Amino acid sequence: MGRVVSVAACALNQWALDFEGNAERILRSISIAKSKGARYRLGPELEICGYGCADHYYESDTLLHSFQVLAKLLESPATQDIICDVGIKILLIRPKLSLANTGNYRELRWFTPWNKARHVEEYLLPRIIQEVTGQDTVPFGDAVLATKDTCLGTEICEELWAPNSPHIEMGLDGVEIFTNSSGSHHVLRKAHTRVDLVNSATAKNGGIYILSNQKGCDGDRLYYDGCAMISMNGEIVAQGSQFSLDDVEVLVATLDLEDVRSYRAEISSRNLAASKVNPFPRIKVNFALSYSDDLAVPICVPIQWKHHSPEEEICLGPACWLWDYLRRSKQAGFLLPLSGGIDSSATACIVYSMCHQVCLAVKNGNAEVLADARKIVHDETYIPEDPREFCKLVFTTCYMASENSSQDTRNRAKLLAEQIGSYHINLNIDAAVKAIVGIFSMVTGRTPCFSVYGGSSRENLALQNVQARVRMVLAYLFAQLTLWTRGMPGGLLVLGSANVDESLRGYFTKYDCSSADINPIGGISKTDLKNFIQYCIENFHLTALRSIMAAPPTAELEPLVDGQVSQTDEADMGMTYAELSIYGKLRKIAKAGPYSMFYKLINLWKEICTPREVASKVKHFFRMYSVNRHKMTTLTPSYHAENYSPDDNRFDLRPFLYNTTWSWQFRCIDNQVNILTAENYKSGLGNNLLFGQQ
Repeated sequence: MGRVVSVAACALNQWALDFEGNAERILRSISIAKSKGARYRLGPELEICGYGCADHYYESDTLLHSFQVLAKLLESPATQDIICDVGIKILLIRPKLSLANTGNYRELRWFTPWNKARHVEEYLLPRIIQEVTGQDTVPFGDAVLATKDTCLGTEICEELWAPNSPHIEMGLDGVEIFTNSSGSHHVLRKAHTRVDLVNSATAKNGGIYILSNQKGCDGDRLYYDGCAMISMNGEIVAQGSQFSLDDVEVLVATLDLEDVRSYRAEISSRNLAASKVNPFPRIKVNFALSYSDDLAVPICVPIQWKHHSPEEEICLGPACWLWDYLRRSKQAGFLLPLSGGIDSSATACIVYSMCHQVCLAVKNGNAEVLADARKIVHDETYIPEDPREFCKLVFTTCYMASENSSQDTRNRAKLLAEQIGSYHINLNIDAAVKAIVGIFSMVTGRTPCFSVYGGSSRENLALQNVQARVRMVLAYLFAQLTLWTRGMPGGLLVLGSANVDESLRGYFTKYDCSSADINPIGGISKTDLKNFIQYCIENFHLTALRSIMAAPPTAELEPLVDGQVSQTDEADMGMTYAELSIYGKLRKIAKAGPYSMFYKLINLWKEICTPREVASKVKHFFRMYSVNRHKMTTLTPSYHAENYSPDDNRFDLRPFLYNTTWSWQFRCIDNQVNILTAENYKSGLGNNLLFGQQ
């Protein structure tokens, strides 16, 4: 009997409820795996129906069509002579033991975890499957597969992240190959955690770990970032891509089972624990993963995982998400209100990166990307070779000037548009704004004015909001008709460009240009966006970004002073973007309310702020956050990239009508400030106060 096995991990760009497309991609991945010599093929979680079906899981149609696709797969010659998630004969239905139910995940809403450890029942197959396989029932439960030459055990996504992962006891019970079908989405700086978990799964216990993951936009805010991988004895031996436009990616590794056995043999603590483990039911399979004549088969060796920098992740992840959204929505491109500031410029650079990715994929022979590009531009002979040329066809930028706009921002927007190749429009909104204000004056008999001309703060804010909302209306008008004026068919998707920190603070006008179809930077902090802009200067050679980086962020909604901008974002907000990122992480990730945030910040900022200053900053943040929380209910769907996102859709569920005085909470803070005198604070006594002590 041989000892060398070839296994395949697949990353598939599945789409919720796209049963036709999902089935085709599954079959293609199986064929590729077999052509590369694999005898076992693993696909992502819920690959038949797509992971993001949400409440469609309640519908009987979803189950019916999933079984129909399964029958099609079972009938296909592609599933012969290989063990698959969906092979020629159903060997075992292994239910999920631990369900993901935090952050973006709501699996307990639709599913129930299997809680009968080491228990197997007989599951009656639907007739459509019986007719294909000749089986009436199949084993259903917590079991493992025993082939002629090894033993395989399954984990499903969340189970790898659980503190009591099944691979621990499966490994002690002699399972040598662990598989994991995942539906794990991208978050900045998350990949290393996933890699560490996979490596640690076999570092202490030995074994081969195969992880498959979904990739692409499944139909909502999430981008599943592939990263299929195969690890043995705590080391990566095969790495899949994290970001690509390939709908099907198959990763194959050939490994020696004896390396697992010898690795385990010298871990005495493991072997002692193995003698006490409760054994798993074994489903015997009359099939071998290895061949008898495998002496000359080359074996994979450990490799170093190549991680992307956060700037590369921003450049690639949202770009791939935009491409999926564009081609699947069957629109003809994007329109972006380009203000000449960092946020809209970063959004423009992400679209430019998308154009780069499309041209690179076509150059590398990706026929699907080429076909999609031709459909988008309505030209069956077109070949995207130059990113700037492709950008001109699919990307329109629009600078919407007012009397409060500076020549500097107009020039910056124009130069950046020229360098990325977008179709650029300059227009002035003053006539529309004056018409709206004129209607108000005619009806009420009163004319509002900016504070610099003697108006109240309410008048000042109302006049800023009119400008902002006019820009949103014009953005949608131009998105619908710009291609028509150019003699081209189709409409454009409007892109938003509010960053995660501004959303958290509520520093935008409700129903202004933050209201769009989708927003590729809505989950990214200002700090990360600045670093991304620097990355684009260095890698895309977009010199226009230098002046954009150097300019202070401004909304340009108040009158100029001597022709220069007098309004800045941080002055308006009463806090810096760096502080906002800290507040956001403490509020969401550390789950801190006002008092807990104060408690943590008096230590974090003890070298730069007094307790009273910290208290003032915390109170101001929570007032502004709670006053503006209602804006989150209309937040444009954004690429999810940050774990402190305030997205109200399903990630950050909070009230949107608060008691904005926070009277009890703020009084607790004030009591502590009175206790923490400046002398006690400087001597370090304040650091010894018990949490919550009054």
